[in-house]
Amino acid sequence: MLTAFAVAMGFLETAVVVYLRALYYPKGFNFPMVVTSNLILKTELLRELATLIMLLTIGWLTGKNAAQRFVFFLYSFAIWDLFYYVFLKILLNWPASVFTWDILFLLPLPWYGPVLAPCLISTSMIALMFLVVYLQEKGFDVKFIRTDWLLMILASLIFIGSFTFEFLNWYLICNHPIHSMGFEFVPQHYNWWVFCLGEIVLLIDFWLLFKRGKKG
Repeated sequence: MLTAFAVAMGFLETAVVVYLRALYYPKGFNFPMVVTSNLILKTELLRELATLIMLLTIGWLTGKNAAQRFVFFLYSFAIWDLFYYVFLKILLNWPASVFTWDILFLLPLPWYGPVLAPCLISTSMIALMFLVVYLQEKGFDVKFIRTDWLLMILASLIFIGSFTFEFLNWYLICNHPIHSMGFEFVPQHYNWWVFCLGEIVLLIDFWLLFKRGKKG
């Protein structure tokens, strides 16, 4: 049921993008982004926040304990994100490839990256959920300790940096107002080495969690 909920949310996300592209990108989405009204921009920011609250809520309601609640939030987020792209491909035949650039998020500033990058992160989230649930169903006591949180926060910051570094560099050089949300910005280069570093940090934490769970 959690998967069904996340897939349905993925379609809702796709529907919003289909409407926005029909209004603002009738010839197809491309960079630079079209300037929208302040009302549309504020609505989109609040919609993203509402999406996070919904995913957090369903994870909290579904999990049996703190660890499950956290990984079920990550799992629902991952399924939502993956099926968002699946439905976009079905409805709009977009993206053209997994290396097509997309604007991933707007909070607290724009995130840009190839479609493949968030899909790989989503896959890691799903793997973590299966790892925690597998260990707990086998009777092992799985809890996230300080080391886990530090490594996951570090990996998250690395990922966010890989998505926002080029935009921040453009902003500082061109001295654009940050509240413009970078409508004039055109992403050019994505640092896959930085992204891979984030994935390595995550895998290290997954391994430590697995070893500790087996011992516990």
